Amino acid sequence: MKTDNILTQRADRVWLTEAACDLEDFRAEVERTTSLADYPHAAAVEKNVLIYDSASVLKAAATGEGRRAVLAEICEAFATGPGVVVLKRAFEDTAVIDAASGIFDDIINEQHRTNSGGGDHFAKPGANDRIWNSLEKHCLRDPQNFAAYYGNALIALVSEAWLGPSYQMTAQVNRVNPGGAAQSAHRDYHLGFQTSLVIEQFPAHVHRLSPVLTLQGAVAHCDMPLESGPTLFLPYSQTYIQGYLALKRQEFHDYFDRHHVQLPLEKGDLVFFNPALFHAAGTNRSEGIKRVANLLQVSSAFGRAMETVNRGAHERRALSGPEGNAC
Repeated sequence: MKTDNILTQRADRVWLTEAACDLEDFRAEVERTTSLADYPHAAAVEKNVLIYDSASVLKAAATGEGRRAVLAEICEAFATGPGVVVLKRAFEDTAVIDAASGIFDDIINEQHRTNSGGGDHFAKPGANDRIWNSLEKHCLRDPQNFAAYYGNALIALVSEAWLGPSYQMTAQVNRVNPGGAAQSAHRDYHLGFQTSLVIEQFPAHVHRLSPVLTLQGAVAHCDMPLESGPTLFLPYSQTYIQGYLALKRQEFHDYFDRHHVQLPLEKGDLVFFNPALFHAAGTNRSEGIKRVANLLQVSSAFGRAMETVNRGAHERRALSGPEGNAC
């Protein structure tokens, strides 16, 4: 009998199941309050989300010791804190954003003309426009703007904070048009894309591993008031290890719908979050705002990115001007 108990307890620790997900256990994880005192580099806490002033962060990270402290703070914010940070005015020169937006508009228009491209896997068909592998397409269209855009120091700082060095970038533009309905609450790649039957085959340590192999982010390409439907977040939900399976259950979706938070963004802001955080794009209830964000998925040097990028081609392109000269 004692042996049977040991075997059962061990199996329950190693093999997570959808049936074992418990809403009260989940509430104990997520119903916490973010204290600004715990994050001295942050400028504010709004709706449990950490808000950083980008210029202040860069100033604090200007020395080796200061950078180490900032990296540690952001890392813990993703791991055991609210799981999401907003960096205000990350792109001080929004002309870089505007130029990139023009490139993305041209690509979307071309996709419409040629009936190509693809939709969003967490929203109804037709709710938005998606540019898959916007990273490579951006570089091939305008390597100089690409270099200015992805050379942003805050993108590098936050990516390194969570993933360490030698990370790799991928990106997908998402444009939610007026009337576009919200996504369903979800976690992201890797386990977030699987069915319960598949997820239950992976031991618990893989559930812990998946979120540390990627980082999710977004560059706001326009002002995003609440009526335009900026992303919905449930702070601290990334700490619930069974979360990949919990999101297959209706009571967890209902809890998300009642308790998520949503913050307006301005053009040039950056948002980064743990990929295991429960989140969803909101409904665009505006009359004329095409809400555009470039979704950044940053991959660990030890992981495998969701998209295949021809990095050799776009690196050569980024290093050469229109005539092939170095720039």
